[in-house]
Amino acid sequence: LEVSDSIKAVIARAQRDLLPGNLALTLTNDQTEFTRMQVSDLENNIFFGIILVVFVILFWLGLRNALFVGVAIPLTMLLSFSILSLMGITLNLMVLFSLILALGMFVDNSIVVVENIYRLMSEGHPKKEAARNGVGEVAWAVIISTLTNVVAYIPLGVWPGMMGEFMGYLPLTVIVVLFSSLVVALVINPVMCLQYMRVDEIQVNRKKFWRTVVVMLTLAVLCLIGGVFWLGNILGILGVMMVLNEFALDKLSRRFQQGPLARVDKFYFRILNFSLKEGRKRWLFAGSFALLILSFVLMALFPLKTIFFPEGDPQYVNIFIEKPIGTSIDETNRVTREVEDIVLEVVSKYEDPASTKENKNFMVSSVIANVGNGTSDPQEGPSFENTPHKARITVAFVESRQRRNVSSTEIMNNLRTRMKEYPDASIVVSPSELGPPQGMPINIEVRGEDYDSLLLAARDIKRIIDGKFVAGVEELKIDVDKEKPELPIMVDSERARRYGLSVGLIGDAVRTSLYGKEVSTYKEGEDDYEINLRFPESDRNSPEEILNQKITFRDMTTGRIVQVPISAIADYDQTYTFSAVKRKNMDRLVTVYSNVLDGYNSNEVVANIKAVLRDYKNPSGVTWAFTGQLEEQAKEMSFLMIALIVALVGVVLVLIGQFNSLSTPLVLMFSVLFSFIGVLLGLVIFREEFVIIMTMVGIISLAGVVVNNAIVLIDFTLMLISRRKEELGIPEDGHLPWAELKRITIESGATRLRPVMLTAITTVLGLIPLVLGLNIDFVNWLKEYDANFYLGGDNVAFWGPMSKAIIYGVVFSFFLTLIMVPVMFVMLQKVKYKYIYKLPVSDNGHTA
Repeated sequence: LEVSDSIKAVIARAQRDLLPGNLALTLTNDQTEFTRMQVSDLENNIFFGIILVVFVILFWLGLRNALFVGVAIPLTMLLSFSILSLMGITLNLMVLFSLILALGMFVDNSIVVVENIYRLMSEGHPKKEAARNGVGEVAWAVIISTLTNVVAYIPLGVWPGMMGEFMGYLPLTVIVVLFSSLVVALVINPVMCLQYMRVDEIQVNRKKFWRTVVVMLTLAVLCLIGGVFWLGNILGILGVMMVLNEFALDKLSRRFQQGPLARVDKFYFRILNFSLKEGRKRWLFAGSFALLILSFVLMALFPLKTIFFPEGDPQYVNIFIEKPIGTSIDETNRVTREVEDIVLEVVSKYEDPASTKENKNFMVSSVIANVGNGTSDPQEGPSFENTPHKARITVAFVESRQRRNVSSTEIMNNLRTRMKEYPDASIVVSPSELGPPQGMPINIEVRGEDYDSLLLAARDIKRIIDGKFVAGVEELKIDVDKEKPELPIMVDSERARRYGLSVGLIGDAVRTSLYGKEVSTYKEGEDDYEINLRFPESDRNSPEEILNQKITFRDMTTGRIVQVPISAIADYDQTYTFSAVKRKNMDRLVTVYSNVLDGYNSNEVVANIKAVLRDYKNPSGVTWAFTGQLEEQAKEMSFLMIALIVALVGVVLVLIGQFNSLSTPLVLMFSVLFSFIGVLLGLVIFREEFVIIMTMVGIISLAGVVVNNAIVLIDFTLMLISRRKEELGIPEDGHLPWAELKRITIESGATRLRPVMLTAITTVLGLIPLVLGLNIDFVNWLKEYDANFYLGGDNVAFWGPMSKAIIYGVVFSFFLTLIMVPVMFVMLQKVKYKYIYKLPVSDNGHTA
């Protein structure tokens, strides 16, 4: 971005001071605008997520207590930015998204601490005691829950390859943010609660209150008159919020806590009591397990479309034009102009005659054509040779918010349709990619030693696929052909020896005539200019002129200067050779490749091609395999599955260390396992695409998120059990009566209901802007009253799959934590009481 700004400044300065006034310069294909847009959208998503989170907490805990949690958000971000800056990490798209992903998670710690202090104060404990005990009761649970989140992300930090370099900022940023939130929750939040938390209604000094409101609103009006709109709007909003809180929000919050929330508490108490009764625990556990199996069965019966990386509307489209090798650049330029006219005709349909802008097209920002070198398709690999037979036309689109609900994919499809009708060249239309390079969707590598056999096999494969008209294939191409013109010069060694000439001397003469040789240097002042000698262009293009040149040398036997034409000792032939020789792991290689048309799933298209080629017989010494995007997809899926297993093992080890037990972590890991039900059912019911990279990262993230509330609930239950033992005089290694154990389990569930609900809701709300694409420019609204509100955008396609996976899992795990964690805990204790402790397990005389 800094480089782009510097270039724009240089251009502006040159236009002002150096260039003629009638010379127009236009910046095209500036990808920094797209980057700025994505960064701006992510920043606004962060603001919107914060507003949603604070608004929800307001009704749970009141405005004052909501601000305690709300203040934790900027403090955590400030601390995180400081740490990331010390690590040399700057703001980028992955860092900003990581902040949104972590938004719902890092407020969890503050919510748990603030809510527990608020609960103790509500029970009548003195402020200092409530603050000390409130943080003390949940400190270890908060620390361990944060560690489980961190452990879940550590495997992603060692992600190999290009994808790892791209996604590596995600785990690093989340880990830094989580540790920062832990510091804020355990150090800063208790101090703020001690100083400012209130439980009872405070009689407000009306005179002082209205004086403050009037002063703020007066300053707001003065700022607006003075043109400082952002400050005036902020002061005005604060003044209005003070009035709303005094006369509406505070009362609504208390009514919500004493009305609907209290009824939810009672309802949950009855449900939990019902679930823990005789015989029902086993049915609930068996039902959850059956639901897990059912979710996998539904995935098999109604398979999802699987894609490697998110697919969205392209930001630009490249049209690659290729003529046969040997075509002159003038002929290629003629074809390119014709294709460019077709492109301009297609995009002209999106012009708005009423627009006052210089560019009246509301979809396309520029159309740029290049002919010759540097126009090869990057998917074909690097090209270091001259390519006068190739050209590229780039169609760049405007920002998604300016497209008037028209998809750039629509234009791309129209271009593909029109390009198929053009007969005079091979044309491929390729969209821009989201994220790092992924290879071609259809990529068949043919390997062997004999290049003629490889090329023959590649042509056979292409002919078979083309003959079957496999749906979704754009245009199959072969990256190597045998159509490159070659002019071998054959030297008669016997005749050359008679003249005293070497092959090296002849080759040097031919090279000098074609490419030139530095023969001297011209000096002017302090500048040196090379003087190169070579044939004029007309002679360079004539084999006869090249061979008719005379080689001048001194005859060593006679001492005389002799001139011998090359044609006297050499001849030439016009043949064709391979356009390139490519190797992979020392094997010679020819690749058959193609894009996939929009609307088709690349995995399904490849599966259809495999079926078509099932009966194809390989020539002797030739093998072939699907690679490209399919190969990368398999590699990344393998890594992510290993990362998921390592994350789960890491979480188990942390839990074993915390609870000093194998059985309690088993309950918590079942809660993680059952949370996958929510992800799978959500994907199947809403027919989402399974995006291998994003969905799998979401599932791995879920492993740490889901276990958080379960840890806090179990840890709180064990703490109440320990306290009850102390009250009843039971030694630490003793055991409570069974009925007392069940009562405490129900009590702890009811006590932790509100923070569990709150953390689940805040996690979901923090991700909602990314799922729906709610884009509101808060900064611009404060400055110019233009919020630039719109739905959708590129971030939805990119981050939506990961966010949805987490939301589906969190929503289901919310019910799982509140019901199944207590159920599994009681079932586990029953086994211990009955078979290990040999104690009775009965409620009022009835066996549980």
